[in-house]
Amino acid sequence: MLCYPSHRSLWALCAKKVMKICNIHERIINRPINQVGPILDSLSSSRDKLWPHEKWPPMKFDRELSEGAKGGHGPIRYYVKHYKPGKKVIFEFTGPSGFHGCHFFELEKKEPKSTIIRHTIDMKIKGQALFSWPMLFRPLHDALIEDSFDKLETNLSLFPKNSNWSSWVKLLRWALKKRKIS
Repeated sequence: MLCYPSHRSLWALCAKKVMKICNIHERIINRPINQVGPILDSLSSSRDKLWPHEKWPPMKFDRELSEGAKGGHGPIRYYVKHYKPGKKVIFEFTGPSGFHGCHFFELEKKEPKSTIIRHTIDMKIKGQALFSWPMLFRPLHDALIEDSFDKLETNLSLFPKNSNWSSWVKLLRWALKKRKIS
């Protein structure tokens, strides 16, 4: 006879486990930092040229992008922990449950005429996030950030790029859309 752990004992086991997550996306943008910085600063505004709200839940805050602003996108909740205009914005997670840490966009001058844009997640996950991060949130996050970088390049009139989503991302988006309608 096979014995499987009960639903409760499985969650109890997961509640004690913690996993470190470091997820980094970066792209070299062939424009000086003084041209890329204002696009970072447009984040979550009505003139947002970075966040791909045309394809994904919009990033919204209770006020303009500034330290202490609370909000998020979709089920991901956070507040602005640090903001250096034209350079970096750090968001501290407040949800979903099991996400402990931050994510941030930053710009780095590479050469006089090029800039690195980087998005980093630095967090520890526990509980149900041990399942939801790798199966749901990570693949969707990866696609969203690449779409964000594509939007930035398009707004700078560089060669517009449209990153392709994986079959898994397409399936997740379809399932979530169906669930929202039902």
